Amino acid sequence: MFTAKDLQDRMTAKPFHPFKIHLSDGTEYTIENHDTAMVGRNAIEIGLNHDPDGVAEKFVRCAIIHITRIEDLQPA
Repeated sequence: MFTAKDLQDRMTAKPFHPFKIHLSDGTEYTIENHDTAMVGRNAIEIGLNHDPDGVAEKFVRCAIIHITRIEDLQPA
């Protein structure tokens, strides 16, 4: 089981390493840099469909309790 601290530690790591979260319903989201997501006590907000300036088109909220796996990705 993952906690908000686990996610926050990943988001503030220096250097940042991209990762993918996998949810219990099979959905997965890629966190490419520290500006694309925000960690709350019980959920993570993830920006999606970023334009060339890095502005997200929309956001999804994922309950941390539904995160089943975190996969490390290679830096872009």
